[in-house]
Amino acid sequence: MGRGRVQLKRIENKINRQVTFSKRRGGLLKKAHEISVLCDAEVALIVFSTKGKLFEYSTDSSMEKILDRYERYSIAERQLVEEPGSQGNWSLEYSKLRAKIELLQRNQRHFMGEDLDSLSPKDLQNMEQQLDVSLKNIRSRKNQLMYESISELQKKETAMQEQNNLLAKQIKEKEKTMAQQAQWEQQIRHGPNASAYILSPHEFTTLNMGGNYQGEPTEMRRNELDLTLEPIYTCHLGCFGA
Repeated sequence: MGRGRVQLKRIENKINRQVTFSKRRGGLLKKAHEISVLCDAEVALIVFSTKGKLFEYSTDSSMEKILDRYERYSIAERQLVEEPGSQGNWSLEYSKLRAKIELLQRNQRHFMGEDLDSLSPKDLQNMEQQLDVSLKNIRSRKNQLMYESISELQKKETAMQEQNNLLAKQIKEKEKTMAQQAQWEQQIRHGPNASAYILSPHEFTTLNMGGNYQGEPTEMRRNELDLTLEPIYTCHLGCFGA
């Protein structure tokens, strides 16, 4: 005699309820995996226990992707039901754009080396070729920037070298001028005609005697001083001209 139909109701015994939860949860996860493999379906399963513990299952695609897809389609369906007019076109456009975004995100993950299990050998080969081309372009651009940077540094080096040479030339010319000036001053100070420019003690005394005359007018003393100095300067000028 077969077993009768079990009435579905809450199990009052806590231990029995926990054992039943563990068994049914394992069977549910197994069924979800089977339907995803046999029917090539995307399955997402979320279970919370009475204590709030999370149990989940998803196919090769991530749980977030499946939930996002569910939310997108549910929103689109609600909009079509509420406003079947122009909103339907917007929902369809939104779905298309969302699908493109998903494709771009998936390609990005593939190029980052993630989620490669779903790709075939041909897809992997095409991706490898694309990466090779991208790597060549990146290296070419890097070499171009490095070459431009080196050329700019060489131009700066040449300009600084020219400026350095100009400053060194100016310093040498300044030193040469100062040396010539010092030599010229030394020749004037110690040359054979240096005495022509220096008054002897006798001449210097004669000049001072103009102020020792008592009672003579100032004009007369000045004339005598001029007479005294005239032969001296005449001699000096003649000597300088010779």
